Amino acid sequence: MFKINYDALGIAASIACAIHCALLPLILTSLPILGINIINNLYFEIGMILLAMIIGIYSLNHGFKKHHHKKLPIIIFIVGMILLIIKQIYHQYQIWFLIPAVVLIVSAHFINYRKCQQAAHCHTDDCNH
Repeated sequence: MFKINYDALGIAASIACAIHCALLPLILTSLPILGINIINNLYFEIGMILLAMIIGIYSLNHGFKKHHHKKLPIIIFIVGMILLIIKQIYHQYQIWFLIPAVVLIVSAHFINYRKCQQAAHCHTDDCNH
């Protein structure tokens, strides 16, 4: 049976977002000439943030409920998402919010993944699996 590793998917989505935010404006500045505008496109930015949020919520919730019951990855993820949203509000300082946001979001997924691996199947009284 094929199982999706949502932490790996979350890390990939976060890294894709970071690449989009950091490199796309530098490399693909000719896109508006071609009629394509995803650089600083509010809807695209919001879509990427929502995608990262949906994947993160599912992944971290699954790890918390089914495996490790630790809140640290969730807290780190929330702080990262807050910084990602602040990046949209204070656009002129976006790089100062983007880098720590991506580091925190990727770290949250990595910690969640590690905690899930360490917990294996703990089968304590509070496990619901």
